[in-house]
Amino acid sequence: MDTPLSTIAVVGLGTMGTGIADVLARAGREVIGIDTSDIAATRAVAALEASTARAVARERITEEERQDTLARFRTFSDLQAAAEADLVIEVVPESYEAKQEVFRALDGIVRPDAILATGTNALSVTRLAADSAHPERVLGLHFFAPVQAMKLVEVVSSVLTDPRAVDAVTRLAQELGKEPVAVGDRAGFIADGLLFGYLNQAAAMYEAKYASREDIDAAMKLGCGLPMGPLALLDLIGIDTARTVLEAMYAASHDRLHAPAPILKQLSEAGLTGRKTGRGFYTYEAPGSAEVVRDALTPLASAGAGAGREVRSVGVAGSGTMASGIAEVFAKAGYAVVLAARSQEKADTAKARIAKSLARSVDKGRMTGEARDETLALITPAGSLDAFAEVDLAVEAVAEDLEVKQELFARLDKICKPGAVLATTTSSLPVIACARATTRPQDVIGMHFFNPAPAMKLVEIVRTVLTGDDVHATVREVTAKIRKHPVDCGDRAGFIVNALLFPYLNNAVKMVQEHYATLDDIDAAMKLGGGYPMGPFELLDVVGLDVSLAIEQVLHREFRDPGLAPAPLLEHLVAAGCLGRKTGRGFREYARR
Repeated sequence: MDTPLSTIAVVGLGTMGTGIADVLARAGREVIGIDTSDIAATRAVAALEASTARAVARERITEEERQDTLARFRTFSDLQAAAEADLVIEVVPESYEAKQEVFRALDGIVRPDAILATGTNALSVTRLAADSAHPERVLGLHFFAPVQAMKLVEVVSSVLTDPRAVDAVTRLAQELGKEPVAVGDRAGFIADGLLFGYLNQAAAMYEAKYASREDIDAAMKLGCGLPMGPLALLDLIGIDTARTVLEAMYAASHDRLHAPAPILKQLSEAGLTGRKTGRGFYTYEAPGSAEVVRDALTPLASAGAGAGREVRSVGVAGSGTMASGIAEVFAKAGYAVVLAARSQEKADTAKARIAKSLARSVDKGRMTGEARDETLALITPAGSLDAFAEVDLAVEAVAEDLEVKQELFARLDKICKPGAVLATTTSSLPVIACARATTRPQDVIGMHFFNPAPAMKLVEIVRTVLTGDDVHATVREVTAKIRKHPVDCGDRAGFIVNALLFPYLNNAVKMVQEHYATLDDIDAAMKLGGGYPMGPFELLDVVGLDVSLAIEQVLHREFRDPGLAPAPLLEHLVAAGCLGRKTGRGFREYARR
């Protein structure tokens, strides 16, 4: 186990195995590709030829280096070819039977000091190791697709694994230009353990017809900065694969969040497993294609359009960052804006904040000085809600407190003219409770902007059971005019984004609480393995631990699912006043400004 890993066998030349072979051959390793299918072996060679040809064309390698790389990759159909390997990485289908068959056969083929690695992302490494004649040399080596691009490699030890084997494959991963993260043997490990619960909840949300597949995916991309929406990602991973991973996770955790959504079983058993078959949640141009094509569920361009109300002026209630940002967005789009706060001084301060924001845009060349002046001229600060008497749309952005919002809506009901649309920006409270504080609940709707409002493109449009069709049409039209992307959802806790985001963040806290992984490893795993712009603990500290806890408590009360109960560690940090960056300490410590 102390010898260099120079010759490496890859068993299973599907997409993942081919990617691993590519990375190894380019890094100067002798690679033995093994697959019982001659077609798979031919495809693997062709894929390496194509990827190295692209590298030559982009002047990343020379033609001579390309030929050397190709010469280092040999394919075979018999496991006996692994006899000379220092390391064998199996990437056969996610089945104990299939993997155990490979490991049993390898016991009689490879040298005693060779390391055996499983590429599983769901099955127990310990169970596979225990079935081997030399369990101490068995570990997990979980790459992420596409292997050439993704930096994360999870190195998985069982209680039986020799530390020297872990050290050897960790060094290999580093030499491949990857970021290895050491983890214990638990279904899903770090990245998939957090990712698949989130994907499962998105599938269940779609199955419940709470939101369309397009709106769910758009919400998570635009609201969280993710590279792909959850349903498109399930199609890429393979719905059957996702179901297998979730079954393994549920068997270990018995957490309902991991119990596969029934739609995953239905699609899998119908053979609609995603891109590889040409159809999953979406329909694709052909099997293996990434090109989504129209199907019976694709919304028409005119969907949701209707006769809305005319909106020329907008009132924004509040003086905080969100209220200022929303007022700026409307003014930039040419709307006359009344910005009302509890005093004229607070309203003037909010407008001054907008002036600073616009000045930064001018400095960065995003707008002209003339456009800045025109935008500011459209904003009228006011010290009372009475200034909303003639606005066509009133948007409240005050404290996230139901009593405060209800009191405000009761006042708006008396002040605003008949036919004015009344919108709340709440992220977690029931919109219907605000609507019932008025005598015109049909005019009330949710308009959930994301912070910072000038930069974030998403607006969740939340209809209650009483919201009028014309009010919904009005807000969708206005949202498009202010150059935001509207997604429709119903009036339930968390709407789309928070309902999917915060259980994921809560599960990350539980991983640390259970001493499974460190903050740094979890953050690295989700950024490098999931393409997330921030790790969960970075994000929690930015959002605020008190805000996060409040949202998780609302979700738990609404859905009554034990898996949604806030992690005790989060509750303890909030009780201790460790609220994140704003207090200088949350999950991490920050320098005081």
